[in-house]
Parts: sequence; C-alpha cells; structure tokens
Amino acid sequence: MYKLLELPGDLDTRPLRQAMWANHIGHRFTQEADRQVLWLANPEQRDEAARLIELWHRGELETSAAQSAPRRRPSITGQAFGQAPLAAGLIAVCVAVFLCMTFAGDAIVRAFTIVPLEVIGQRLVPGDLVSDTLAGGQVWRLFTPALLHFGWMHLIFNMLWVWYFGRQVESLQGWRRLGVIVVVAALFSNLAQYFTGTVLFGGMSGVDYALLGYVWLMSRRRPESGLFVPQMLMVFMLGWMVFTMTGLGDAFGFGNVANEAHLGGLLIGLIMGWFASRNAPGGAGHDASGDR
Repeated sequence: MYKLLELPGDLDTRPLRQAMWANHIGHRFTQEADRQVLWLANPEQRDEAARLIELWHRGELETSAAQSAPRRRPSITGQAFGQAPLAAGLIAVCVAVFLCMTFAGDAIVRAFTIVPLEVIGQRLVPGDLVSDTLAGGQVWRLFTPALLHFGWMHLIFNMLWVWYFGRQVESLQGWRRLGVIVVVAALFSNLAQYFTGTVLFGGMSGVDYALLGYVWLMSRRRPESGLFVPQMLMVFMLGWMVFTMTGLGDAFGFGNVANEAHLGGLLIGLIMGWFASRNAPGGAGHDASGDR
C-alpha cells in the first residue's frame, strides 16, 4: 500500500471515501494515534486521488457531485444502489424473501429448498436432486437456498458481509465479477451442504465465505487491486467457522449452522481468487506479506 496523506483524527472523511469509491480508487484509512492515514492500493492512481482530495479540501467535492446529480440528496438506499447496485440488489432480494416467509411461511421455504419437500403426516419427505430438481426442470433450486434466512439475526449477519465484501468487488472489479462469484458460490456451497445429508438449510453465508476467500487472496496476491480484509476480521470469520463446526454454536443457542456450506464457499472463493489473481494484468501474483 502507498501512503498518501495524513489527516486529523476527528476530520469527517466520508465524502472523500465515497468519491474515491465512485472513481474506483482502491484505498483504505487507518487510525494511528490521533491521525487518520490514507493509503492507496495503486500508486499510479495518486494523481486522481490528489485531485479529489484538493476538491474535498476546497469544499467543492460535494458541490461537484451535486451538479452532476439531482438536487435532492439520495437516501441511504439510493446511495447503496449507486455505489454497488448488484450487492445492494442481493440484499434487497434477501430481505424481500424473508418478509415473504413471514407472511407466506412454509410455501416460500418449500419453493426455495434445494429439493422439493412434502409433509406427510408428521414427517418431512424430501425429493431427489437428480429426478426432481434437475430432471424435473426445477434448476433454480440449486441456487435459491442462499436466499432463505431463518431469523433477523441470521439475515442481518449475512447481509453485513454481502455488503462489506460485495461492495469492494463490485466497485473495483465490476458487477459481472461479483455476479459470477455469487452464482458459483451459491451453487457449490448449496451442493456441499446437500451432500452431507441436509435438505432443509438456507442463508447467504456460503456466498459470504466465498467473497471472504476471494477478497483475502486477491488482497494478498494483488494488493494493487484495492481489495482488503483486516487481519482481525479474517481471524474472526475463520474462528466463527471453526466454533460452529465443533457443535458449540448449537449449545450456545445459535441453532444448526450450515458448516459445509461455509467451508465449501470458502474453498470456491479461494479457488476463484487464485485464478483471478493469476490472470490479472502484470503476470503471476505475488505475496503482499510486507503490506502495511
């Protein structure tokens, strides 16, 4: 990372951050004592970053943005769709499905599970992946379990990471790259969970772990990409996965966790990050262990 600027710790840098994201400038701010330090992922973007900083210092950054946009200040939702429309759209769809589950109940769940489910007496009878989902033309079921969430905390936790990692990928590498990761990760994580013998599961966490693996490996092998995962966040996410795999999550009241979906998503994200970093401009990837 390239150190560009130091600023007072109490200065509001949100307009500058938003402008840099909008201009696809990979960056991050760190806090050092009473100072904020701005780092650039790609030093070749320092002139463009300096231009935005100059506009921001003069108070013209917001004026410039206002002149090129409607006078009415966009809502939080509008800002989210402006920064990363696909990531924001995924969150909106998951919230909509969750609300529909609240009112339609089992009908939505049974329509979105990886195989059809029937209730016969007191028993839940699942269909077959090949004869029902594939041969029966219900291919959407391979992906839709990722849209199901079984509680507000489940939904909020997953959507937080969809936004954190998804916005980075979409802002810096485009919506197509994010779309490919989401679709492939949903497929592989759902299949990984299904082949362990589970048919009733859901959540975007497999996609979250795929995004985590992708962003982390790209940040290590291609630091100039601007993608970034704080070390402690990586430790937390991996620690949480290990914690739930031990069965302690259920003991502490977190319920059943789709551990295989987490692991499958993480592995596919790392694989996609490996190939993406190899194919990025500039030859083979390199280790960024010296990154500050």
